[in-house]
Amino acid sequence: MNFDTFLKSISKIEHIPLPGHESQLKMSPKYRMELIEKQRELMKYSRKAGVMALFYPDLDNITMLILILRKTYKGVHSAQVGFPGGKLEPEDPSLEYAALRETFEEVGVPIKDMEVVRALTKLYIPPSNFTVYPFMGVTHKTPQFLKQDDEVEDLIEVTLEDFVNDVNVGSEMLMTSLGKEVEVPIFKLNGHTVWGATAMMLNEIKDLLKKVL
Repeated sequence: MNFDTFLKSISKIEHIPLPGHESQLKMSPKYRMELIEKQRELMKYSRKAGVMALFYPDLDNITMLILILRKTYKGVHSAQVGFPGGKLEPEDPSLEYAALRETFEEVGVPIKDMEVVRALTKLYIPPSNFTVYPFMGVTHKTPQFLKQDDEVEDLIEVTLEDFVNDVNVGSEMLMTSLGKEVEVPIFKLNGHTVWGATAMMLNEIKDLLKKVL
C-alpha cells in the first residue's frame, strides 16, 4: 500500500476500540495460561518495557514495518524476532518515551522523526516476567536504519501487504522456554518465524488495521 494512503486510513484508528486481549489470544501458545497461573504473584512485581511497531515508507513510498532479529544470547528471547524496544529505565518519563528511546538505540530512527499513533494493549510475558506496553508509530520519511550490533542480529523490513495477508499466519512445532517442542501459532514474515508475545501483539495491530484499511 502507498504510504500516503496508509496515513489517511490510520487517521481513524484513534477512535476505534482496541481489539485487545481477545485478538492477542488468537496467537497465544496453549501453555501460556498455565505459566500465568503459576506466576500470579510474580506478575505483581513484573518489570515494564515499551516497544514500538513502527511503520514507514520505503524509497518507492510502499508502507513497511520494521522488526528486529535479536542476537543469540543466554536468555529466553535469544534469536527471536521482536519489535524495537526495551525496559523502562529510571530516567524515562514514560513507557512511550522508553519505546521511542529504545527504537532509536536499536534501529537508529531519531526520536524527533517518530510519531506515536496509539498505545496498544499491554501484554505480560511469563518467561521473562515483563509486562510489555506496545505502541504503534510512524515516521514520515524513509529511515536510514543503523542497528545496534551488540543486541540486534538483523533488521527485518516487512511490507504492510505481507503483514496483513492471512496466508502468512499458521503454526509450527517450536522449542519453547519449557524445554520441549510444542505447536504454536506463528506469523511467517520474510522467511522468519514470529511467535509468542511478538505474534500476539502483531495480531492486535493486524486486527486493528483491518478495520480501517
